[in-house]
Amino acid sequence: MADQEIPEQKVELLFRNGTLTVVGIMLAFSLNFITQWANNPLPWTLIDLPTLVLISVGILVQANALTRLLRHDSVIKRQFDRATSIFVVGVFTTAAGAISAIVIDFLQLVY
Repeated sequence: MADQEIPEQKVELLFRNGTLTVVGIMLAFSLNFITQWANNPLPWTLIDLPTLVLISVGILVQANALTRLLRHDSVIKRQFDRATSIFVVGVFTTAAGAISAIVIDFLQLVY
């Protein structure tokens, strides 16, 4: 019995492909947001640095998740779950940066 290997659970390909689509769309949205933010007519200052760091790190984390999901072993549930967890961290980090950019821009317009 000890010699028998328990097969690892796998993710259905249709579900994996749907997840890949979502990750790709969210990464494209994040890249578009940073492009639009970079073209903002307000001058950049040091106060914008945390926003830049948050959005950039979030994008890199999302790209890492996409890379993991594109690998052949991403059909293994453990690998898939890890990649999706990484993606969620990237989305929240990018969202924190986007919210930061909006708040900073608003405060610069008001004051």
